[in-house]
Amino acid sequence: MNQDARPEYSAAIEFLYGLNIFGANFGLENPRRLAALAGNPQDRLRFLHVAGTNGKGSTCAMLESIYRAAGLRVGLFTSPHLVAFRERIQVNRQFIPESEVIRLVQVLRAANGKNEVTLFEFATVMALTYFAEQNCDLVIWETGLGGRLDATNIVTSVITNIGFDHMQWLGDTLEKIAAEKAGIIKPGIPIVTATDVPEALAAIKKIARQKNAPLTIVSAGDNPPVPALPLLGAHQQTNAALALATVEILQTQIPVGKETVNNGLATVNWPGRLQLIEKSGGQKILLDGAHNVVGAETLRTALQTYFAGAKPALIVGALQDKNWPDICRLLAPLAAKIHTVPVASERTADATELAKAFRSGNPASEVTVQKSLSAALNASQAEPLVVITGSLYLVGEALELLGRSPAAAGERGLNEWIAPRIL
Repeated sequence: MNQDARPEYSAAIEFLYGLNIFGANFGLENPRRLAALAGNPQDRLRFLHVAGTNGKGSTCAMLESIYRAAGLRVGLFTSPHLVAFRERIQVNRQFIPESEVIRLVQVLRAANGKNEVTLFEFATVMALTYFAEQNCDLVIWETGLGGRLDATNIVTSVITNIGFDHMQWLGDTLEKIAAEKAGIIKPGIPIVTATDVPEALAAIKKIARQKNAPLTIVSAGDNPPVPALPLLGAHQQTNAALALATVEILQTQIPVGKETVNNGLATVNWPGRLQLIEKSGGQKILLDGAHNVVGAETLRTALQTYFAGAKPALIVGALQDKNWPDICRLLAPLAAKIHTVPVASERTADATELAKAFRSGNPASEVTVQKSLSAALNASQAEPLVVITGSLYLVGEALELLGRSPAAAGERGLNEWIAPRIL
């Protein structure tokens, strides 16, 4: 982009930062109103809507890669971003240009007037408008928080798995959480899920029956393993099975050959999820968000599978509103050296409290509190294997520090939000 336009981009980002004061809403009134002001771009698009606790982003990335390999022009809407806001809105895996962010912010800001709107609601309609203007053949659409009242649910569905996360807003049982996420189920539209928790599955089945939506339940064993899948972790085989089942259901509307499907899966890319980086000196650094208990269990299994016998150095930072005590309990036995760090967020958990939890979980480990991720990386230079985990915020910072960022601008603060308001 022309450097002369950079101040305009900075101004657009500052406007988006300003929307954070409105927090996060549970409700569809705002996005519907703003989308109407934008000409209801969602009516000119077709979607695959993806919800769940873990695996949403990976499943979205797989579906996007498959349909792009089939020659479609594919929009991808995900959150949060690792480094730059533009990661959230992509067409054929190309970030929305800065010039388009500037233009859409100006257009939608003028249309919205002085009405209160959250960052996520605004970004949702930005994405819809951009995808419609780009004549996308298909949009892979990830929910933000929940599903039923999530801003993304204005579109006309795939549920990965259900676990405990965002309990203060979605509910304190898996059944309640599943019911919220199943809110993306549309009347008569097929729904695919990889959920295997009985109470969660019962909630999804109930809503699918109520809406006369054909339900397909899949597991990793429903398809042969995908040998060329470049994403680490046995859980990715489940996500791949979910993507494959979705593609199969849609064959009559969007036919895709088996070779094309395999090529799409073989070339899928999703940074920050069990992403292995090997530095020039041979040190290996594994990056993984693992921001809830399900994610921590997945990381533990992956370490035992791919690095059996190794005792990596752990660098861990977490958000205060996550279940970090149980995350620490699960990860503590895996390492001999553990560094706790603050996350660059107002919601960061106290690194000293994290350290106490790790010492309790593994009294034999060497646990230190570091003032920053950079300091922790410096303290780990001699370690052959380092694992950075606990928050996608921390993973994004690591990608920047390691020079492996998928974007150029640090805008992680745009991921900040406060408690949702129920409308």
